[in-house]
Order: sequence, then C-alpha cells, then structure tokens
Amino acid sequence: MATLIPSLSTCLSRMTGGERRLAQRLEAKLEDDYLLWYDVPIGPANTHPDFIILHPQRGILILEVKDWKPEKIKSANRQSFELLTSNGIKHVSNPLEQARQYAHAVSNVLQKDKQLTLNSGVKSGHLLFPWSYGVVLTNVMRSTFESSGLGEVIEPSRVICQDGMFESVDAEEFQQRLWNMFTLKFHGKLSLPQLDRIRWHMFPEVRIAAPSSGSLFDDAPHTEVELPDILRVMDLQQEQLARSLGEGHRVIHGVAGSGKTLILGYRAIHLAQACVKPILILCYNKALAGKLREQMASRGLGDKVLVQTFHSWCSAQLRAYNVDIPMNEGDNEVFYAGMVDALIRAVDRKLVPSGQYDAVLIDEGHDFRPEWLKLVVQMVDPESNSLMVLYDDAQSIYEHTKKQKFSFKSLGIHAQGRTTILKINYRNTQEILNVAASFARELLSPEDADEDGVPIVQPMSAGRHGTPPTLVTLPTLDEESLWIITQLKEANRTGTPWKDMAILYRNYYPVGQILEKKLKSAGIPVSAKNDVRFTDDQDTIKMITMHSSKGLEFPIVAIPGVGLSHKDSSTPEEEVRLLYVAMTRATSRLMMTGHQDSQFTQKLQQAIGMN
Repeated sequence: MATLIPSLSTCLSRMTGGERRLAQRLEAKLEDDYLLWYDVPIGPANTHPDFIILHPQRGILILEVKDWKPEKIKSANRQSFELLTSNGIKHVSNPLEQARQYAHAVSNVLQKDKQLTLNSGVKSGHLLFPWSYGVVLTNVMRSTFESSGLGEVIEPSRVICQDGMFESVDAEEFQQRLWNMFTLKFHGKLSLPQLDRIRWHMFPEVRIAAPSSGSLFDDAPHTEVELPDILRVMDLQQEQLARSLGEGHRVIHGVAGSGKTLILGYRAIHLAQACVKPILILCYNKALAGKLREQMASRGLGDKVLVQTFHSWCSAQLRAYNVDIPMNEGDNEVFYAGMVDALIRAVDRKLVPSGQYDAVLIDEGHDFRPEWLKLVVQMVDPESNSLMVLYDDAQSIYEHTKKQKFSFKSLGIHAQGRTTILKINYRNTQEILNVAASFARELLSPEDADEDGVPIVQPMSAGRHGTPPTLVTLPTLDEESLWIITQLKEANRTGTPWKDMAILYRNYYPVGQILEKKLKSAGIPVSAKNDVRFTDDQDTIKMITMHSSKGLEFPIVAIPGVGLSHKDSSTPEEEVRLLYVAMTRATSRLMMTGHQDSQFTQKLQQAIGMN
C-alpha cells in the first residue's frame, strides 16, 4: 500500500469526489515503495499540483485531476477549455498544460543539484531519473474521450479515464496506465539519500537545519555550490504526521530525539498563517522556551505565536486579569503551587476567560501535572479546537510528576483516533543511544497502554554512526574540569564552533560553578544560567542543568560530576532518568567524567563496556 501525504482521512473534506476516488486507487493499487502527495505546495513558487507520485525505479509523475462531465465541456484546444457552469461559460487552462508546467518547474529545481543529474555524455545536466505528467478525467469514459475528439488536445497516453480507475481494474493494468505517461525508462534505482534530496528541494518546509543551527527548519535559500552532501529532512512518518494534523486534539508519544519538537514547530508555523487569536506554546523548562521563542521570532511570528513556560504563563494570566498572586515566602514549590491553584479557581469563577487561543501546543507534556493539563485545555477556542500534547514518559524527571494514573479523556483531552507513537531516535548516533538505553534499561522497558493512557516507548536507532561515548574517572572536580577543557579546545581547534558544545551538570553548586570558573580562566567563551541564548551571534559553550536540557540538542555534550552525591532526596531511579535525558542531548559526541568509587559510575562503565 502506497504512502499518501497528508493521510487520506485528513484530506477528505477538501477533496473532490474524483480526487477522493483516485487517492483510494493510488493507495490500494500501488506498492509500499510509492510515495504520494496530495495538494502539497512545491518549490519556491508554492505551486499546488493535485497529486505527485515518486517511485525509486519509476521517477516523478505529476497528475492533474478534473471532475468535468462530458456535457459540460463546450470546446477545447491545447491551451484552454470552455466549460459550462452555473455562472455561464468559464475559460480554464488545459489540465495537461497545467500538469506540464508543474512538472517542468519541479525538473528545473531538481536540476540544480549535481547529485540528482547526469554528469557526463549528451544528457549531462539532465536529471538521472525520468519525470512526466498527466491528467485524470474522473467522469469521462475512455470511449467518450475517444469519440469526442478530446484526444486531439490531450495526448491519449497521458490520460486516465473514469473506467481506468474503477475499483475492479487490475492493479498491474492501473499502474501501466500511469507509466505509459513516461517517454523515458529508468534502468537504475534512486537511493534513500537521493529520495531525501528530492523531497528537500520540492518541499522546503520539511527541511531540518544542520545540528549546529539554531533553527528548527532549514529554509534559507541555497545556491548550487552551497548544497552539502547530506540534506536533512523529516522522515516520512514525521512529514505525514505534520501535514495531517487537522482539527481536534492530538497526543504524540515520542522517544527522545524522535522529532516531537520539530513537528510542534511545523504545526505552529502552519497555524500562524491563518490564526485570528494567538497560538500558545507551553513547556516546562526555561531554556527550551527561550529557544522556541527565538525561533518563532526569527520567522516573524513573535506576535502570533506566544511561547512561555507553564508557570510564567500562569503568572501572566493572573496579572493580566488582576487576580491576586500568592506571596512568595521563600518556598518556591509552595509559591508555584499556590499560583497555579489561584489560576484554576479564577478560571472556574470566570475571572479569567477560557478559549483565549486558536491553538495550544504543549511540549514536554510528561512534565505537566494532570491538573495543569486540565487547566490548559480550557484555553483552546472551541471553534478551532486545536490542541497538541507531546509526551515521553521516559523523560519525566521532576518530583511533581511522580505518576498518577490518569486518562487523557478525564482531563478534557479527546484524542482517541488521533494518537501517534514515534519510536525512531534521529538525534543520537547509534553508539550514544545504545549506551544511554543500556544504562537506563529498567526505565525504558516497553509498557503498553490503551490509546487514552500513557505508554513507555523503547527508542529505536536511525542507524547513524559516530564516536563511542567516553567516561573518564578522575579524583577531583578540578581535574575533571581540566580534562573537559582540553577536549573542548581540541574540538574547537579542529573546526567545531563553541556554540555547538554544551556542558550539562546536575547542580550549579559545586559542579557548574567550578566548570564555569575554569572555562573562563582558560579563555573559553561560555554562557550560563540566564545568559544562555540560542542565537547565531552567541558563539559560546552553553552551560545548562540536566533538568533544563530537555528538548535541546548539541553536537558535542560534556557531562561532569557523574556519580557525585547530591543534597536533594532524589531516588536512584530518578538520577538514572535524569542522566538518560542528559546523554541523549548529544547528536555526535558524548563525553562524561566522574568518580571511580561511585556505583552510579560503575553502572555507566558497564553500559559503555556492553556497547
């Protein structure tokens, strides 16, 4: 069965009857390696072909679909048709000419990429795979097409007629109709990287920035000489999910590095194009909120898409509607709980209005208490009814989220039939993921749940390889600092910018404080605490707590003080969970330092030795 993007269920409301029938036939009569796109904009001009078909051995085919009835076609030539409508005669373009122009536009874009063209011979510079175009006349039988003379203005080999797409038509016969539209045959096979390059060029919105970039998406213009060897795009599940997010509530359960935040960003940008009320993005961590805020602002969406931590949003709501905020008497946990309770009561009493936002998108949903989620759901405008919650129970690292059994439905989140699980980790190399998963094996044991519950999903590697993680045991934090400084300096000397590096620590005192002091003494640019930003002009090593690192990623990550005892009352399981989150922030290289006599360090050494 072919893959249709967006999914058919989310396209039905905007499809004509003929488009719906064709989509059903394409899905059913083409094999798994066919990719289909319906009404998706292509290239810089954002043109909208009805259907695009991509196959590794066939090439690209663009189809225009028309539901015209024969008696409504009054005249036709190779450039235009005259149609009888309820408003009189209407002149429209010949659909074959439409499809031809779309196909040429795609070809022109793809030909700029030397990895997709022939590099020698008389065909040098031409695409190394075929491309073609055609028309589907969903209400015209082949006999009528032939007898009416339409074959003189639309090449018969480039048309599928009504009887050519009956459900009873054999799959092989149906496919042959498609491939008769090609004038060239392809004797090779496109590789997965080549297919990704085609998608990168045709659909700029699915581009992913290189790990060193501060942007969610890579949508900057590229010239031919700037194209790198590897172009990163969403995988097909991510793209289908992102494009298929229609109305209603959605819950996405995804492992670390599966692209949850990428999908959230895509969704926010899409919604912002048509929103009347603001869109609200909520998360728990300040660092992630800051990064998302800067990314939305960089796209000119700062006024339409509001990004806040949950508690800063609560505070802003109470202040905006003149509701008394509890006094902070020194216990932050008590203060924040009181502030949330005050807002919940204010909403219940209608002192704070509900339905303030066209959409609410929640990152790090696993860090939200059930009553927080119930509060936030009420902020979605019932007219738009757009809510998305991203969740990974394995990354739940806060005391306040110690598991209470609940169903999403009990909180007002109605996502039955719109729940998705993302299992593939794209962020980490296989070596990093193997060590992190081995270390946290107990908490990652797969645990099923019904669709309205919270499963635990075990991550799967995307298969990207790199340097194995390292753990160096040293007697003091000073020596750990010097070793880390030496490694980071060497990485910078060999071409890695400082902004591509992060030091993730358990607590600022003493680990973060000592590291920051040593780095500055060594002349290394570093930003910590409230100075951390994610803009290209801040070329500094980011020093971040493990808690605040969730949702972030860096090519190089150093984790000092592994196994160091802490004053708080966290359990060993919680410490394992926290280090798992920190380790999975590294996209390419992970280095850790710790104390030899720690059981925690020994467990980590065993995980490294196993891999």
